[in-house]
Amino acid sequence: MTFPKIAFEGRGAGFGQMPAKILHFVRRFDPAAPLLGRLGNLEVRLARSAAEVKAAQQLRYRVFYQEMSAQPSKLQKMTRRDRDGFDRYCDHLLVIDHGRGGPIVQRIVGTYRLMRGERAALAGGFYTAQEFDIAPMIARHAGKRFLELGRSCVLKEYRGKRTVELLWQGIWAYVLTHDIDVLFGCASLAGTDPAQLAAPLAFLQANAPAPEEWRVRALPHRGTFFDADPVEIDPRRALAVLPPLLKGYLRLGGYVGEGAVVDQQFGTTDVLIVLPRANINPRYVGHYGADASRFAA
Repeated sequence: MTFPKIAFEGRGAGFGQMPAKILHFVRRFDPAAPLLGRLGNLEVRLARSAAEVKAAQQLRYRVFYQEMSAQPSKLQKMTRRDRDGFDRYCDHLLVIDHGRGGPIVQRIVGTYRLMRGERAALAGGFYTAQEFDIAPMIARHAGKRFLELGRSCVLKEYRGKRTVELLWQGIWAYVLTHDIDVLFGCASLAGTDPAQLAAPLAFLQANAPAPEEWRVRALPHRGTFFDADPVEIDPRRALAVLPPLLKGYLRLGGYVGEGAVVDQQFGTTDVLIVLPRANINPRYVGHYGADASRFAA
């Protein structure tokens, strides 16, 4: 695979022309990355160094593998970090509590992994493509800017409205800065037996199906598919099983792809969420956007 070469002027002068992939690693972090939001002692911004990404990976390990039911590899057990090959191509959104003592890496209490389309091109594709056939959707919307959201993680004692709102404020500022058109990614339900999750999965298929232009199906060799029969669905019970993050995507105007994928390593069953920026309810834009626009470049 060959990568384009980019010439620099001004701030980038001195690098001459180099492949975009090398350029990414040369300028991966901005030590002066600005704040994207603030709420009391909490603030949200992008990681400014490899050390902060490492701290985010340690936080993910603590939540996914020690608190929840994910199964770590030998390397993950040894390093106490949740990491993969996509991390180096992503921006890492951090929630930091300045009310906690110690160095900055000990004050990171939440994280979200963000990957834009141009970064996915360098990485060889989006993480989501391992579970869902997203290529046709992206091809149908050539020219639109896609942002993949993943690895959402917050310490247990911070899983409240304030932290979630701050994360979304950071995401919205990022969307404005990079002029993102479409957000997407996997959302997880706890458990690996789709039969036991049939009710919430059918509820999602019946109430938030993606229209043809945004339709995405689970990969045939990985997906489990359900018929959505509203007559047999108890909405209250189905909603009670859905995690807050997934319900938040739906409130913002997200669609759900066809089928679900069992992730044995993380002990979850995943669905695909597609959220066109144009769908986002103006009420939520007003809530998050009023502050986020102050921080967007």
